[in-house]
This record gives sequence, C-alpha cells and structure tokens, in this order.
Amino acid sequence: MQIAVLLYDRFTTLDAVGPYELLARLPGAETVFVAKEAGQIRNDQGSLALVADRPLAQVTRPDIVLVPGGPGSRQAMRDETILDWLRTADATSTWTTSVCTGSLVLAGAGLLKGRRATTHWLSLDDLRTLGAEPTGERVVFDGKYVTAAGVSSGIDMALHLLGRIGGDAAAQTVQLLTEYDPQPPYDAGSPEKAPAEIVAYWRGQADKVLTVQD
Repeated sequence: MQIAVLLYDRFTTLDAVGPYELLARLPGAETVFVAKEAGQIRNDQGSLALVADRPLAQVTRPDIVLVPGGPGSRQAMRDETILDWLRTADATSTWTTSVCTGSLVLAGAGLLKGRRATTHWLSLDDLRTLGAEPTGERVVFDGKYVTAAGVSSGIDMALHLLGRIGGDAAAQTVQLLTEYDPQPPYDAGSPEKAPAEIVAYWRGQADKVLTVQD
C-alpha cells in the first residue's frame, strides 16, 4: 500500500504529519511525500520544512492520497499541475482524503462535486461554492472520499481509516501506542463551544487566514 502525502508551499504541518504518524504504521505501507518538485517545502509559518522525496510525475497510482490544508491551499487549488495530478491519482486510488482546507483543493479538482465534505469551520461556505455539500462534522466519509475538519481532526480521520483498512484492533493498537487520549484544558475546539467574542474575531479575520480569495 502506497500513501502519498501532497506538499505545497504554506501547508499546515499537523495536517500532513498527524495522519502520517498514524497511517505510516499500517503493516506494509509505504509513505511518500510528494510535491511539484522534489525538495524542501516550507510550512505556513515558514519555520519548518518537510522534504518531498519525489515529484508528482513519479507517483501516479497511490492507494491513499492525502491533501493537507493551509493558507497555501488557495494557490494549490488553482494550480493545474497539482489538480491534474489529483485527478490522475484519484482515478485509481482506494481512498482520496484531505485535512482542513485540503478539501478545497480536492474540490478545485472537481472530485467533491455533489459530495458531502468538511473543512475548517471558517471555510465551510467555500466548499459550497466549489460544488460540494458542506457539513460541520469532524470526519466525513462519502464513498472513497474522506475529509476531515480543521488541523487536529486529521488524527481522528487517520484512526477511522486505520479501522476500515486494518480492523478495529489495528486502529486501537496504534491509538494506544501513540497514546492518543485527548484531555485538553479548554473546551473551545469548535465555534459552538468557544467564547463568542473569539469566534467573532476570527470570522472577521477569515479572508486573511484560511478562506479562498479570488
């Protein structure tokens, strides 16, 4: 099984690394980071780089496609090289997945037309404009397409996939060995739970942070 994690300039680190940390533990799995060109790709803060070992042209039939989100998704969803690769890879993939605004890139490739999908809560309206049916759920399955909401939800998505691919015991084993047992000090992880003034502030900043701009 080959897992291809797409990288592009200004991706969000945890979107890629969170699911990678879990999915790479599948027995016999090969995980490869890919980009338009091989080499270092900087994250959204510019302070960390991941290495794309192979260019897109060398990875055309992955079993699992993973598209992270991030501010750079605005450009990625209009990059015809990336979109063409996604369409090609999706034609034979078993699972096509995304985290956060990575679903906007999938939608930009036309892969989520009429499908239920999720993304970061600030970008749900953008999914609708791209032809998808947005939902605020944390992880959404629609056929072979699996989308996760903002950033940390990619870990949950990976566990869902582990269970579907390897069975409950395999997923529970990975959850145990990674000690994924969230106990956050605050209950503010969704706009329904966070203080209203914080939610309002970030809605006002959405155009600068996550959403699609023309």
